[in-house]
Amino acid sequence: MKIKIFCFVRYLLLLIIPCFVFAQEEYSRTPSGKPDFNGNYDISSLTPFQRPSQYGDRLFLDEEEVQALRDREMGVRERDAALSDPNRGAPEAGGNIGSYNDFWFDRGNDGFTIDGRYRTSVLTYPENGRMPPRTSEGQAKADAAPKFAWPERDGAWWLETGDQPYDGPENQTLGVRCIYTESASIPIRPLVYNNLKTIVQTDDYLMIYIEWMHWARIIRIDDESHHPKELSTFDGDSIGYWEDDTLIVETINFLSQPQLPAERRVIERFSPINDGGLLYSFTVEDSDYTDSYGGELVWPKSDQMPYEYACHEGNYAMSATLMGARIREREHREAGVQN
Repeated sequence: MKIKIFCFVRYLLLLIIPCFVFAQEEYSRTPSGKPDFNGNYDISSLTPFQRPSQYGDRLFLDEEEVQALRDREMGVRERDAALSDPNRGAPEAGGNIGSYNDFWFDRGNDGFTIDGRYRTSVLTYPENGRMPPRTSEGQAKADAAPKFAWPERDGAWWLETGDQPYDGPENQTLGVRCIYTESASIPIRPLVYNNLKTIVQTDDYLMIYIEWMHWARIIRIDDESHHPKELSTFDGDSIGYWEDDTLIVETINFLSQPQLPAERRVIERFSPINDGGLLYSFTVEDSDYTDSYGGELVWPKSDQMPYEYACHEGNYAMSATLMGARIREREHREAGVQN
């Protein structure tokens, strides 16, 4: 009897163990059986968004090119991390005063791989991995939009031209105003810092918390229709649905500027990969461009967690810019009176 029981137990173990091993090789799932995307992701990467022109239509890097990519980044970090000369003089008027210390940047340590091969760019379409040209209407919109950096000119030149680049906060970019960073939000791409994303998933919703500008995208799953166009927002209106183990998200009803709608449609695909990360791909149809564009990248899981992006609390650049403009205007008027 004991022998029979032992044999039966061993037979059960032979059936159970292979199933257990197979389950361990798969990604985790929610109680409803969908892939579990909950968690934090760090998408920092040395892979550029647009492909360097010397690669043409080539999609992959060879080993020497990958090493050159790493070496170049390490060289930049070493140079930018060097201590400044405490006895240096003031920069020349109108000269380059530089940017943040390198400590604040986080471009990652390597490019990403898909199927074990390094990519030349995030963009895969058009075939040259570069953004398509703007239409004439799209270029006119871009020229009219607020700019982060205006042309270098002396004095309060806008008083002569009738431009209004510094009349108030509304004349500045959304980023300078601490409101929204489009390239960090949709379609999502690696940037120079603040690359953490957090996903909170239920059966009915998926929330993507965007570190840069403390933005939360809310995606409704299996909703029947989009909100009306009158409710357009900077990140659009997103509806997702499952196709096997891939969550497909369609987003429309965008604003490109406050109260300025954008004719844009974005399709995103979130697919699980066995190391716990995601394969993220996107396609953008935008009337401001002569063609659609799309790409893909890997979202690795991270044990880091994002903190609040408290931009408004330290946004001295906004007040300093406006104060500087008022000083230039006063100097301009005083010079006119003296002349």
